[in-house]
Amino acid sequence: MPRLSEVIAALDALWPPSRAEQWDAVGTVCGDPGAEIRRVLFAVDPVREIADEAIELGAQLIVAHHPLYLRGTTTVAADHFKGRVVHDLIKNDIALHVAHTNADTADPGVSDALAGALDLRVTGPLVPDPSDPSGRRGLGRICELEHPETLAAFAERAAQRLPATAQGIRLAGDPDAVVRRVAVSGGSGDSLFDTVRAAGVDAFLTADLRHHPVSEATQQSPLGLVDAAHWATEWPWCELAAAQLDEISDRHGWNLRVHVSHTVTDPWSSRFSSPGAPN
Repeated sequence: MPRLSEVIAALDALWPPSRAEQWDAVGTVCGDPGAEIRRVLFAVDPVREIADEAIELGAQLIVAHHPLYLRGTTTVAADHFKGRVVHDLIKNDIALHVAHTNADTADPGVSDALAGALDLRVTGPLVPDPSDPSGRRGLGRICELEHPETLAAFAERAAQRLPATAQGIRLAGDPDAVVRRVAVSGGSGDSLFDTVRAAGVDAFLTADLRHHPVSEATQQSPLGLVDAAHWATEWPWCELAAAQLDEISDRHGWNLRVHVSHTVTDPWSSRFSSPGAPN
């Protein structure tokens, strides 16, 4: 069985911590480098439900996309919900490792997994990494559909292919507009509107779209906007990342058991439509 240090070295080769944004908090949160690893659980959020799932599964490592402590802390006391997660993980010999913005811009990364879930052909990054000579790394992806379809059909594709959440899929723009080229970006994406417009795509699928940026974007161009739940746009990466670690395990003869959590940790639990609201 591999040691935690060996597994982390393999994960860092996939998603080098040096490629994370300066504000980000990636890497190993807790865990003994010398501990043997037999089972690994991939998840988007390192919340209590995921810790409980890892304990029940008998995992020795959780690989999460979102940081547990993004802004740092001075305590991991168990009277706070984040501290309780740390305590439960340590008591059960479970390590926690985070790959966040370093996984967003990887090749393949979060947006490649999102494009794959929607059966889109990736043609390149939306925001290329200037340090990447291959031109494949970077934030977001520009994609092509196999056949043109309406914006409404593309939104329905997202609703069918992405994990179900209370939010579902929201659409801004002409539902009957024809879509051939799209941009996708897992996670919050309305800061990318200028770049998306410059890319000349017909639609942009992302998450966490806010009123004012969307209002301004729809006034400036006919770009169609498809808004999914943040968790739903990033969950496909868990399957991609798990497959990558599976391949590494096979190559090294580690015989790891790699799992993907299907627990919905999107924080929104219900949705209620007003009578007469647009469909």
